Amino acid sequence: MNQLTPEKIDLLGLSQAQMTSVLAGYGEKPYRAAQVMKWLHHRSVMKIDDMTDISKKLRTEFEAGAEIHEPEVLSEKVSRDGTRKWLMRSRSGSAIETVFIPEGNRGTLCVSSQVGCILDCKFCSTGKQGFNSNLTAGEIVGQLRMAERRLRAEFEDRNRVVTNVVLMGMGEPLLNIDQVIPAVSVMMDDLGYGISKRKVTISTAGVVPGILRLKETTDASLAISLHAPNDALRDQLVPINRKYPIAMLLDACRDYAENLGEKRTITIEYTLLDGVNDQAEQVRELAVLLKNFPCKINLIPFNPYPGTTFKRPSAASVRYFQDYLVGKGFSTMVRTTRGDDIDAACGQLAGQVVDRTSRSARYQRIALQAAAE
Repeated sequence: MNQLTPEKIDLLGLSQAQMTSVLAGYGEKPYRAAQVMKWLHHRSVMKIDDMTDISKKLRTEFEAGAEIHEPEVLSEKVSRDGTRKWLMRSRSGSAIETVFIPEGNRGTLCVSSQVGCILDCKFCSTGKQGFNSNLTAGEIVGQLRMAERRLRAEFEDRNRVVTNVVLMGMGEPLLNIDQVIPAVSVMMDDLGYGISKRKVTISTAGVVPGILRLKETTDASLAISLHAPNDALRDQLVPINRKYPIAMLLDACRDYAENLGEKRTITIEYTLLDGVNDQAEQVRELAVLLKNFPCKINLIPFNPYPGTTFKRPSAASVRYFQDYLVGKGFSTMVRTTRGDDIDAACGQLAGQVVDRTSRSARYQRIALQAAAE
């Protein structure tokens, strides 16, 4: 188990600019940042002392104030469809979950950004765990580094194992934006993992101030967990909608989309719940809502988990929903359920969370205020 020393700088989460600044404090020139980042992310070095092209003096000084902390893997499960789920220990002592989904030459890694979640979306297993803490940028990047290292030997015929990263695991990324931004920077940096900005996606349930902040800091792809075509229903399913209703959310998305260019669009995520939001009236309403909103739509048939009262919609209901939207000119895909036999499908990630703060209205107000600052 890694020794946890929170007073030290976790090198894995430093963007190139941050790494350059840290090394400048040691009297080092900017080129040294490239050397260190390559050791961390291209060679997956585990100890600072193994960075052999750096002077022994600097390595010794560096170790006194910095560390390489990759979350410890507690368990690994492999689905019958090839999906993998890792349970990993966070600094807080609770455990998070990370999922890898292979599909042809594409490999998507779903990473967590928090230990638990305060938003309590009614159909999500993660939200039922309560909230413990934010992950550091290093813990977010560490999930990608771990997966790449473990999978490289198995997929040795591929230049890159993880081709896409989605921040759709445990937690609300935009309530941990100060750690998510440098983590995403490392993922997209050629000195990090060199993943295209089109293939790194930040997902949010609708933290509007966070979306507005993103425009100033990144051009990663953005996905919105919408799940309802009107405020009345969304207030019930996604409680944050009471703070940031749909009109406000879509306005913020339009603002962010201006930053993307290159004909890139926002992704709308819509989990279909039997008898709740999958009816003909709702798909018609959704089509009207998004009529002048450039986007692509991912439909996600609900993935049940123990204790839930929601049900998965019928195949006919899903097909009708998709066909209607396609008929209205929307690019619409149905997300194939992967890893449900190991509880790794969308909405099923739960981890092992010690609920320190629960989801009290007071804590949610504090978290949302922090996101807006």
